[in-house]
Order: sequence, then structure tokens, then C-alpha cells
Amino acid sequence: MANKYVQKFVDDAAALCSPDKIVWITGEEEQLEALRREACATGEMELLNQEKLPGCYLHRTAPNDVARVEHRTLICTSKKEDAGNINNWMDPKECYKMLGEIYKDSMKGRTMYVIPYSMGVIGSKFSKIGIELTDSIYVVLNMDIMTRVGNKVLEALGDSPDYVKGLHGKVNVDEEKRYICHFPEDNTICSVNSAYGGNVLLGKKCFALRIASYQGKQEGWMAEHMLILGIENPEGEVKYIAAAFPSACGKTNLAMLIPPEIYKKKGYKVWCVGDDIAWIRVGEDGRLWAMNPENGFFGVAPGTNEKSNPNALYTTLKDTIFTNVAHNTDDNTVWWEGLTKEKPANMIDWKGNPYNAESGEKAAHPNSRFTARAKNCPCLSPEFENPQGVPLSAIVFGGRRAKTAPLVYESTSWQNGVFVGSIMASETTAAASGAVGVVRRDPMAMRPFTGYDMGDYFAHWLEMGKKIKNPPKIFNVNWFRLDDEGHFIWPGFGDNMRVLLWILARCEGKVDAVESPIGFLPNAEDINVEGLDITVDTIKELLDIDKEVWLEEAEGIKDFYAQIGERVPAELYAELDTLIANLKK
Repeated sequence: MANKYVQKFVDDAAALCSPDKIVWITGEEEQLEALRREACATGEMELLNQEKLPGCYLHRTAPNDVARVEHRTLICTSKKEDAGNINNWMDPKECYKMLGEIYKDSMKGRTMYVIPYSMGVIGSKFSKIGIELTDSIYVVLNMDIMTRVGNKVLEALGDSPDYVKGLHGKVNVDEEKRYICHFPEDNTICSVNSAYGGNVLLGKKCFALRIASYQGKQEGWMAEHMLILGIENPEGEVKYIAAAFPSACGKTNLAMLIPPEIYKKKGYKVWCVGDDIAWIRVGEDGRLWAMNPENGFFGVAPGTNEKSNPNALYTTLKDTIFTNVAHNTDDNTVWWEGLTKEKPANMIDWKGNPYNAESGEKAAHPNSRFTARAKNCPCLSPEFENPQGVPLSAIVFGGRRAKTAPLVYESTSWQNGVFVGSIMASETTAAASGAVGVVRRDPMAMRPFTGYDMGDYFAHWLEMGKKIKNPPKIFNVNWFRLDDEGHFIWPGFGDNMRVLLWILARCEGKVDAVESPIGFLPNAEDINVEGLDITVDTIKELLDIDKEVWLEEAEGIKDFYAQIGERVPAELYAELDTLIANLKK
């Protein structure tokens, strides 16, 4: 190992954790295949039907370890105020001491794996390198799917100290001593007592968002919780959109959208660049360019099916690790709620017990996952490996709102767009542990993922706006509006493309919009409803703005800004004042 900084990190971690041996992950298929066999031999993974699901495996986590643990996710900065009021803070010295006691000798009798990985195309200016140390083969095999791993990464790093350190130890999977700790000032991540993907694949939210958002603030770029998709028109031109939604608001579905028949016939195509994370920089042409730093998809399984997301389903049919889904023992495949109407007759549930359909229990955990290679996605963008990323025409924010937000509206400026992102709210889902169905503020869908103070994060967005000569327009969408009977009014799924095409038409100056108290709304006739069971009047209903509901919303925004604290930029309070004044007109 030529890089002395990496070697010292490995030596120090080994001295602390006392593994029986250390294995460097080279990225060679032979080594990875041996690890898969070992994981099957120990029962850590199960090999599935190789005719129906080639290269696919099933894994179960402990029942106490099935989702991200936000209350045990810490941001450790030397000053508490730099972590902000929304994050859980701990003094770095105290945290390292606490972790040291938990890690001490925790890998005795185990192997420590050293995973060199690149977030983004190896060698791209956009990319960043990490080294994750772990005692879990499951983590190694997932990181091989989610990132680019192995010797080529070390070659790209050379003798530089510029990498993110990550130490993960399963320890005893004790939820009382489970911590996911980030030290943005040290480029370090520590994860203990978990074996669930979101907490232990340290390239995922830990590096790609929490640490990278801090790096982006320091270095003048952005790490965002956004999908990236391209829409190709019949003339072969592709325009790109980045969009932020909280978990389980249809992000993967939108990223892998299938155009409705009327558009397919005309020759429209949709390309997926990424389903979860975008690293965004200002290009030499004054536009924003976005890259997906990941190399795979870590998607929620329940609800994924032939109708809701055929592209995602197809992507999982080979080389995939399924976590906490049900095991269909009739043909050694997998099943989850929403996959098919009929349940298989014989299943093992996600906890490893024979499944009783009468029990009322779910066979798969609501947050069960698939880890699938991007290259197996049928609609993967030809630009996926482009080291420059793709240029953005629009940025879209969205959430699950039953009554408040209209189907789509456009912000009036970059500053107003930052305000629109900062006030995002959504009803909670099973991806985060806690209550389901509560409205919570989730600015830019980054509430759980910002590695520093949220007010400073808003200020960074405003600052970025000053650097972009040709900024993308910013929009907000809401696919989840309900009628008085509680039914969704908008069909969603592939038909969301109709709204995206209006957004792109606005970016190109091809359609007018109507001024409203909250921003620019479409003329209802400009949303194409051809082939749908809904009328232009329904679109008008979807675009309706209830001023009373919005004035209530404004009170909620005030409360939320107060919670973030004194670093909320004055520009955003000015936007809030303008909103209230517009609503009272």
C-alpha cells in the first residue's frame, strides 16, 4: 500500500478493533465471488433461483435494525452552532471517546475488509474517494454494487490525503449503542451496532450527502438528495431535470419513468441518470451540471411492480441483493407487498419465520430494499458514465401534500426557488423510523442529510445562485393531492411526464403561465390530458390555491424557520413576507 495516509487509517483502526485478519478489496470478480460463497456458507446471505434471478441473493437484518436511525445520527463539529438545531450534535472529542469504547476489540474473531471506493466515475473532477473499513461481507458486496471499488480507486487517489475515512463495525447490533456519526471537519464517518444498508453503506447518505454537503459548501458546489432524469424529444434532443423528494414520494418511479403511450408513439424517451443523489457544479458554460455519484440503486421494494415501475423491477432481476423481503420457497425467489396481487402459497417472512397469510402481518418489511446495479437498468442514460455530468434545465421540488400544494408551480426567481425548496413538507413514511402520516418540513428533502446548519445550507443555495450565469428554473410539484373522498386526483406514475413536459416548455419559453400568490401556475389547457380519464376542469381543481390553507401554511413555515434558528437568511424571510402579502391581497 503506497498511500501512507490510508495505511495509517487502516493500522489505527486495526489496533482499536483487533480483527483476526485484514482483507483489501481489489474489485476483482474472483475475490467478490469467494466472499459471496462465504456469506452463503455462514447464512449471512442466501443464494436465490439462478435461472429466474441470476446473481441474486437474499439477506435479513436483525428485527431491531431495519431503517435509518435519525435520532442516533450525529453531526460532530467543534462548535455546536455549526451543526445547527435540526441535527443531533455531539462534541467530536467526546464522540470519538465514546466510539472508541464501543469499537474496542469488537472485530476479534472477525475479518476487517478495506474497501477503497469512488463516488462518481473514477478520475472525474466531480468525483470523491472514500475508504470504508467494515467487518461485514454484506457491506462489501453492497458497496461493490453501489460504488466503484478496488485497486483502480487507490491508483486514482495516488499518495493524496484527500479521501473520506469510514469505519463500520457491526459490534453486537445493539440498538442502545447504535450510532451513525459524522465528523465533517475531519472527513470521517463512524457507524456502530448496525448492519442495515442506510446506516452502514457509508458511501450512501453518510458520505454522498452529509459529508459531501459540507465539502460542497467549502468548495463551491452542491450535494443534493435529487434524482436526475433526461427527457428526449422526437428530434433526439435531451433535456435534464434534477428533482428532490423525501423518501417514498415516488422518486425512483420518476427517475425511471415510462412515457405514456401517446408520447411513446411520438418518439419521446426518458433516461435515468440517477435515482437518489446529485452532485452539482457550475460548468464553464455558466449552467449547472449534475452527476450521480452512485453506481447502483438502493431502492424500496414494497410497491415496486410491473405497473408502478417496470424499469426498476427489471433492474432487480439479476446481480441484486434483496434485504428484508419475503422468501418465496416454492421457487426460491422473492416477494413483497405490491409485487403481485396473489401471494405465493409458501413463504418465509422478512424475520425468517414461515409466513402465515392470516396473521395480518406483512411478509416483507415496509422498508425492505433491493441493491441493484445501475448498468442493469433498461433506461439508464447513455451519459451515466460521463465524467462531466449533464446540464440541468430545471430543478424540481416535491412532497406528499393532500390539500396544500397545486399539481405544479414555478418559482419567480432563483431566490424564490430557494424559498420554495426551503418550505417543502411531506407526510412521513416507513423509510425513517417513527410515526407514519405526520406532516413534517423537509427542506430540499435534505432535513436528515445536511452535514451542517440548515440556515447556512439555505445561504449556500443563495450564494450558488450568484455564481450561475444561466441558472435552471425551479419548480414545485405535488402528485399526491386528494379529493374529498381521500382518492388521488392525479393519475401519477408515467403520466407525471405530462407535467415535466410543461416544465421544460416553460424553461424554453414555449408556454405562458398565470401569476398566483405562490408563483407561476400553468394555464390548465397547457397540461396535456389526451388519453386520460380527467378533464381540463380537473386540472383546474389540481391547480387551485386555497388562500386560507396557505396562510396556515405560512404560520407553519415561520415556526420551522424559528426552529432552524438565527442563521436562516434574511432573503428567505423577505420571501415569506411577500407570500403572506400576496395571499392577503
